[in-house]
This record gives sequence, structure tokens and C-alpha cells, in this order.
Amino acid sequence: MNDAPIIEVHDLWKTFRAGDVSVHALRGVNLSVEKGEFVAVVGPSGSGKSTLFHILGGLTSPTSGLVSINGQNLANLTNAERTRFRKETVGFVFQKYNLLPTLTAEDNIHLVQYVAGRPTKFTKEFAQVLDSLGVSSRLKHKPRALSGGQQQRIAIARAIVDSPAILLADEPTGNLDSQNAIAVLDLLKDLNERLGQTVLLITHNPDAASYSSRKIYMRDGQVVD
Repeated sequence: MNDAPIIEVHDLWKTFRAGDVSVHALRGVNLSVEKGEFVAVVGPSGSGKSTLFHILGGLTSPTSGLVSINGQNLANLTNAERTRFRKETVGFVFQKYNLLPTLTAEDNIHLVQYVAGRPTKFTKEFAQVLDSLGVSSRLKHKPRALSGGQQQRIAIARAIVDSPAILLADEPTGNLDSQNAIAVLDLLKDLNERLGQTVLLITHNPDAASYSSRKIYMRDGQVVD
């Protein structure tokens, strides 16, 4: 691992306004993740996990505090630079898959390459990843013809097709049965161990968190352990 952490967060606050009331979703969060780590951020609903996820992915801005990802201070990025950051540095895996229903699984993956302005083709190495994900034979199918586990594995493939520095997975097993949940978690662990992918898993499930190499616990918008 490199000496410099790939994720650095210092005194991070996020406050939302609900009428005349201020709601503090994050309260002075500090966090450091090394390159190649598999870290689980664990906590109940409302603990601030997903807010942290969206800030780390450049999807929303903090109220205050420092967020540095792969050496970039996100506060210094223009809107165009922030968009490029999301394309090039972070891969997202969401609970609800977010696959476009009118496209095949293959085209859902290619869409990421197209949006990033890259050739819409798979390398030999990525074809091997698709084999390891067990979806090579399902690429010509649309999402409605895929099981929940297959859709999530396609979503993982889409997230890593351009080899992002960080994979952010927000409750990726929340819509899966136990068998498919285990398969997806095994895949995340394999990506981390075999390919050195930095993985940040957001979860409320202790069983899912057990797949990580380190756990960070959140409650009421704060890191508590």
C-alpha cells in the first residue's frame, strides 16, 4: 500500500434544513482509508452512512470539512472536474442496481465507457472478470430476464469496467436473498484481494461487514469506533 491514504476525511459536517430546523446528518466525521483496503462502514438507518457515501462519490457537497480522494481535494473541483472525477475515480454499486431496462446487460456496462468517452469494448482482462462474475452468458439479456443476483453482478461489472480507484457499494445486498447476497459479497472480496480494488462497503448488516478487512461504526452522524 502507498503511504498516502486514498480517502481522507477531516471534520466532515453535512447539515440539511427542514423548515426552521437544522438536521445534522454528519457531525465532524474523520476517516482514512488506505489504497487496497476493504472497509465496511456499519450503522443503523439514519446513522449518516449514505450521506457519507454520496459525499465521497462527489454526488453531493459537505457543509464543511475536508474530503480528499486519491490526492484530490473535492472542494477545489469545478462542476466539470467533479463530473470527470466521478467518471474516472469512483465506481458506484447501489442497492437498486439502477440498470436501464431497455438496454442489454452488455450495453448497460458499455454505457459507462460511452459516457466517459472511451471505446465501448471489453479488454481480455475484463472478459475474465465477467467470467469470474458468472455473467458472460447473460450479456445479451435485458434486466427483466435476469435474477436479482445477476442484475447486481452486472451492476458491479459496470462499476469496475474502467478500473476506478475506488468502488463504493451502498447496501449492495439489500434486495437479494441470502444465497445471492453471499455470492455478491464473495465477489467484492475477490475483487479486493485478487485485483487490489479499494472497496468501501456501506451496510447495516454485520454479516456483510464481516467480509471486510476493517470495520468503521457510525451512529447519529458520527464515527463511534
